[in-house]
Amino acid sequence: MLQDIFNFNFLDKASAISVPDIIAALFVSFALGLFIYFVYVKTFKGVMHSTSFGISLIAMGLISSLIIFAVSTNLIAALGMVGALSIVRFRTVVKEPLDLVYLFWSITTGIVVGVGLIPLAIIGTLVIGAILYIFVSRKTHDTPYVVVVNCNGEKAEAQAIYLLNGQTKKCVIKAKSVSKEGVELTVEVRLKESSSQFINALLAIEGIRNATLVSYNGDYYM
Repeated sequence: MLQDIFNFNFLDKASAISVPDIIAALFVSFALGLFIYFVYVKTFKGVMHSTSFGISLIAMGLISSLIIFAVSTNLIAALGMVGALSIVRFRTVVKEPLDLVYLFWSITTGIVVGVGLIPLAIIGTLVIGAILYIFVSRKTHDTPYVVVVNCNGEKAEAQAIYLLNGQTKKCVIKAKSVSKEGVELTVEVRLKESSSQFINALLAIEGIRNATLVSYNGDYYM
């Protein structure tokens, strides 16, 4: 076997894959990448999705297919690819867990297409896309919010908590910051019938300097 490796004729092996096969595989990877990008746009929860990230999803599938083509037909290319990828370091921070899911989905699709399992790639992409579209884009009426209240003292703090407990469905203190100027409360709340009138009632309490209501995406960091 060792002798076969040294006698490996990579030029003959590389010609085993025809140009039409390569073009067809890249076309399938491109089409599936567009579908992944479409699902990403439809399920995006932020204000504005990243166009560069969407293009990266398409490019990842194409690049993965090329890599698999190279390593499956050429032993020298496979060894070189392993060495090259081992020194590459990616420092882009992926903030959303779903973004990592889309990246892995795109890379996996490209790999599956590269090994020639095109029906598996198409069926798997359609099924995964349908599941993500159903669960990620599902609307919820019980939207969480965060209320930030600045109080002058303990009495105003107690009155603010009492009001929040009475006028919201759920009230959970997430953080409390105490300084010489007063107390700052960060409270997660669930609204009653999407009403935010309690913010006005908070300002009517003596000792409350200001109150802010912001949307809450479910992630909280100290």
